[in-house]
Amino acid sequence: MEEEEEAIGLLDKVLEDEDVFLLEECELGTPTSPGSESPFLVAVKVEAGKGLEMRKLVLSGFLASEEIYINQLEALLLPMKPLKATATTSQPVLTIQQIETIFYKIQDIYEIHKEFYDNLCPKVQQWDSQVTMGHLFQKLASQLGVYKAFVDNYKVALETAEKCSQSNNQFQKISEELKVKGPKDSKDSHTSVTMEALLYKPIDRVTRSTLVLHDLLKHTPADHPDYPLLQDALRISQNFLSSINEDIDPRRTAVTTPKGETRQLVKDGFLVEVSESSRKLRHVFLFTDVLLCAKLKKTSAGKHQQYDCKWYIPLADLVFPSPEESEASPQVHPFPDHELEDMKMKISALKSEIQKEKANKGQSRAIERLKKKMFENEFLLLLNSPTIPFRIHNRNGKSYLFLLSSDYERSEWREAIQKLQKKDLQAFVLSSVELQVLTGSCFKLRTVHNIPVTSNKDDDESPGLYGFLHVIVHSAKGFKQSANLYCTLEVDSFGYFVSKAKTRVFRDTTEPKWDEEFEIELEGSQSLRILCYEKCYDKTKVNKDNNEIVDKIMGKGQIQLDPQTVETKNWHTDVIEMNGIKVEFSMKFTSRDMSLKRTPSKKQTGVFGVKISVVTKRERSKVPYIVRQCVEEVEKRGIEEVGIYRISGVATDIQALKAVFDANNKDILLMLSDMDINAIAGTLKLYFRELPEPLLTDRLYPAFMEGIALSDPAAKENCMMHLLRTLPDPNLITFLFLLEHLKRVAEKEPINKMSLHNLATVFGPTLLRPSEVESKAHLTSAADIWSHDVMAQVQVLLYYLQHPPISFAELKRNTLYFSTDV
Repeated sequence: MEEEEEAIGLLDKVLEDEDVFLLEECELGTPTSPGSESPFLVAVKVEAGKGLEMRKLVLSGFLASEEIYINQLEALLLPMKPLKATATTSQPVLTIQQIETIFYKIQDIYEIHKEFYDNLCPKVQQWDSQVTMGHLFQKLASQLGVYKAFVDNYKVALETAEKCSQSNNQFQKISEELKVKGPKDSKDSHTSVTMEALLYKPIDRVTRSTLVLHDLLKHTPADHPDYPLLQDALRISQNFLSSINEDIDPRRTAVTTPKGETRQLVKDGFLVEVSESSRKLRHVFLFTDVLLCAKLKKTSAGKHQQYDCKWYIPLADLVFPSPEESEASPQVHPFPDHELEDMKMKISALKSEIQKEKANKGQSRAIERLKKKMFENEFLLLLNSPTIPFRIHNRNGKSYLFLLSSDYERSEWREAIQKLQKKDLQAFVLSSVELQVLTGSCFKLRTVHNIPVTSNKDDDESPGLYGFLHVIVHSAKGFKQSANLYCTLEVDSFGYFVSKAKTRVFRDTTEPKWDEEFEIELEGSQSLRILCYEKCYDKTKVNKDNNEIVDKIMGKGQIQLDPQTVETKNWHTDVIEMNGIKVEFSMKFTSRDMSLKRTPSKKQTGVFGVKISVVTKRERSKVPYIVRQCVEEVEKRGIEEVGIYRISGVATDIQALKAVFDANNKDILLMLSDMDINAIAGTLKLYFRELPEPLLTDRLYPAFMEGIALSDPAAKENCMMHLLRTLPDPNLITFLFLLEHLKRVAEKEPINKMSLHNLATVFGPTLLRPSEVESKAHLTSAADIWSHDVMAQVQVLLYYLQHPPISFAELKRNTLYFSTDV
């Protein structure tokens, strides 16, 4: 369409020429006669400080193309109503099912863009330098889930429209000549377009919106109120584009081979490859017919960066070995958990230092030095944290192994490759010239520009959420046949994703109803992922890389955790669509400072929120009954459970157990034996978290903090043992009881993946965090989850976990080396 080409051409000129631009004093729809130069277009030399004028230009061009887009959507919707009306008659043109498939989500997309256009248009027409519209783009980006649903259905919609055209002459006539309105007051009142061409427009639109956001940011001052909002919108849009595997914009992702063939980039990203028994960070590029693994060449300053090809596999030769067929991995020494946690602590400490330097307007050189240190630690964490194997094999020889942080990524790469392999692909060998051309194109075509670390983020980007996300996984629909189904929840943390919760397996069903609530701790998280699996009980299907039975992913989806949406006290219910499956879930967020409060119980007859001395005296026990029973149950059937104490239990189950223990119900043991083991582990953690004061007491807290910081081993030993002796007997006996239990759990680390350091990270703050009155002095920012206090709390528990067995009798009998009261 000429009008659209004109609007796009205007933007392309903006992109290509940084000095001379055509500025439109835009009143949308002002008529211009063909061939004459518009009185509203003037050539200007762009000087410093003209950024806001450039914003107006970019917005004017975008608004013009947005009007055209809305007219296209209207044209697509026009035949929908009459088609629906005939569907219920004796002579339907199409069935209701066919109509809903072809026009799927078009009405929703139209309404989103109509509202966006109606709000943006007056801002551009009544332009001034202070105008703000970032919130409009942010809202538009937050509604991209509708586009995801449209994209997932796109091929089916096209196929259905084509089949209906072939079988129905009336529909064929409709679909071949849809009338699209021209822009207001233009001479061309209508243009004829095919339905197939119009159905492609929404896919094209997301790319265009992302490019416009990029240009707007370039010409928006960093101190403008729109800047962080546009940045957030761009991040969401880019994440969305990289998450869908369609060839969204062939013009921008294509490279021509020396033979004149078109090869498109479908997906790229950073992966950790195991090469020569060590981990290497690679940039992997998936083209329509080949997978290429590259690394950035080291270049001297000022020179154009280039990629160096490490290896490639034509997709016709690429196979995925089944778990039982794959040979064992080359020996890669896993990074110890405590070293990974140390890196996180260093990163957080460096973040704090950078913020302090900025607040105090410190030297830029000092800030850059801190940022460099932070990048080094983040890079190491990114390189050494992934553990999930992703193996690919060249049928003519070599196998390659990547390690990923999440099953989600593994599934994305596998699906993208398998989708391309359905086409008629030929095997080939690239000549050195062809390989050079292909590798040379990678730098220009890549969609992922930076390693995913905080250091690469701009200062104004969202720091993510810190606190607790409460998620209820309600139900799922859309399964074609009965299966044993469950969901897992992942959130991003320190640049990579970690699994945080898992529903129970709902057996032999097409409509599982879990209604399970989880409490997930967030560490600067920006996204929540939901994966739906079919449980496999076939023990022959064991992955040799990690000795785990491989369950089949049925669907997966990702939700951006928008602080404005999430940070409300109310539950927010949503549906995520994945491969035709719909999962319904609800979520709400509690900030870290709210969730850290220890609130004493008003009801002193229970056990939660009641002083440990009161409970043990009432029970005439040395260790509270709840602690003994939960520990016994975990040791009986949960000690080999992967992620025990780390994976969240179902919140409703935990609350049910809490109520039973508080009421001292006779059915406790029966209920415990039937309950999911992660819920029992969660109940034990909740008991210690809700104590009115920490198990290691408020009074001794400052001394524990000082003791763990001592450098001299003998002085530290003296101090730490003395502090234990000073604890009240019920607290000390319960602590020693729990300590021995956690050591027994860590002995099973090869199976349950829970090291002493992992357990110290989970339980340290729970056992030491001061009560509300005491903690006010210790809490700095709610976002600083790895504050020095939290690090120290973990270190205190780790010290005792790594200590040889401590006996209550021996501890009390030993002579004190010093008698200073603490």
